Amino acid sequence: MDAWTIWLIAGVVAAVGELSTGGLFLAPFAVGAFGGALADVAGGNAAIQFIVFALLTLACFALVRPIAKRHLHTPPRLRTGTAALVGQNAIVVERIENDLPSGSVRIGGEVWTARAYDDDTVLEAGAKVQVVEIRGATALVAP
Repeated sequence: MDAWTIWLIAGVVAAVGELSTGGLFLAPFAVGAFGGALADVAGGNAAIQFIVFALLTLACFALVRPIAKRHLHTPPRLRTGTAALVGQNAIVVERIENDLPSGSVRIGGEVWTARAYDDDTVLEAGAKVQVVEIRGATALVAP
């Protein structure tokens, strides 16, 4: 069996192992093995093939793996805009009764029009509530 075939098989085995584990450990070995196969096809002897394998593997570990690991451990996405208001505490500024068109709350220093999340709930001014949902420019709140 030719050396390039052995390198190719080793590369495929490492690549399949990487795909099944996802630990970003076997991928550099796969790249190095494919480089070793190319070195054999180009006419390099066994020492050249091994040097190409070692250099490509080390280069992948040095360059690619730290970047990939950083992307695997990214922090959770920050909520912005109106999505950041959901779950916030608020104070009722103007009485909230869903049968009437008025009602407002103060959320973090801003006054928002508001409705009760539950249609039967009436919230008096000064009550502490929590923002359950934002619909357009209206906060749906619950006690």
